[in-house]
Amino acid sequence: MYYHRLGKIPPKRHTQFRQPDGSLYKEELVSSEGFSGIYSTLYHIYPPTRIKAVKEPVPYSPKRVDDYALRQTHLNTSKVASTGTDFLSARKVLLTNHDCSISICSPTQRSMDYFYKNAEGDEVLFVHDGKGVLISPYGKLEIRQGDYVVIPRTVIYKLEFDEGPLRLLIVESASPVETVKRYRNQLGQLLEHSPYCERDIRPPQELITDARPGDFVMKIKKQGYLHEYVYAHSPLDLVGWDGFLWPYAFSIHDFEPITGRVHQPPPVHQTFQARNFVICSFVPRLFDYHPLAIPAPYNHSNIDSDEVLYYAEGNFMSRKGIERGSFTLHPGGLPHGPHPGTVEKSIGAKETHELAVMIDTFHPLHLTTDALAFLDKNYPMSWTDKSEGGFNEVNTP
Repeated sequence: MYYHRLGKIPPKRHTQFRQPDGSLYKEELVSSEGFSGIYSTLYHIYPPTRIKAVKEPVPYSPKRVDDYALRQTHLNTSKVASTGTDFLSARKVLLTNHDCSISICSPTQRSMDYFYKNAEGDEVLFVHDGKGVLISPYGKLEIRQGDYVVIPRTVIYKLEFDEGPLRLLIVESASPVETVKRYRNQLGQLLEHSPYCERDIRPPQELITDARPGDFVMKIKKQGYLHEYVYAHSPLDLVGWDGFLWPYAFSIHDFEPITGRVHQPPPVHQTFQARNFVICSFVPRLFDYHPLAIPAPYNHSNIDSDEVLYYAEGNFMSRKGIERGSFTLHPGGLPHGPHPGTVEKSIGAKETHELAVMIDTFHPLHLTTDALAFLDKNYPMSWTDKSEGGFNEVNTP
């Protein structure tokens, strides 16, 4: 990230910064990797440590399926209208390992009456459907359809969405989610040939200073539980902050695709990196322009990774029977490739209007019990001809 600031801050950090009544503003350092990573410095009206009550923790973790066989997997979540009431109860983790978890979230409530803090993971919210605002001590961040919303761990926030369809894909990371290292120079600036730059990254723009006393509920996720704290004042009591650690939005529509004369491998679509997994964006783009090019991807054997694709928009030429909002999991140890007939059909195609998010993990993913409700049992046989017992083809929007 780059340096950003909002509101009032003193000219020198860790020095006296006084309120109109002569009392000191309360400085808070929010740092990552101890004191070795990115950080921001926040200035509160009240100490951020004033609590009124601590309630009993509530279990909050997915149940992993340990006896799921090695197989190509399709989770058809396309028809899901709602996954729960509020933002936390509506999160349904479908795939997980020690490095990340992948969830869907379609709450019926459009706003949160509490604040939330993930104390053990960075979060990436992909807004498939919906628009609204993320409110945090760092300010107000407008979010809209197609946005990746990157929220570093311990950032306190609440979401308010407009009425209408709401569908979120959520990736939770046990390590920092970062821009791709090979896109950056030695000072961290995104390079000229990067598929996006700092202009595409949207920081919070409007500081909301709330000095009201009261009972403010904060739900904190850590070690498989939700811990509920009641604070004596709003966490939005900042008058200013500066630094490199803050939530931001980046639209998948601002990712500029890298193309070539022949089919380009998935790393050209990489958007974010974390420890032991990457997030990639498949966006509308021109196909390969070699005279003998085959636009459909070649067969591929994953020897080191599991590959998850979340299909957002368009018609994926290499897949049949996949709908808007579906997941596929192609695990390491099995080859995967285009469905029968799609290779020849792709020859001569000039462009694609597909939109998808890919998560490649370098440790195996496990299905959860919630995922089993969406399991397409016919998918492992979908590379056979339909006359041989394959799946029923569905037109993709």
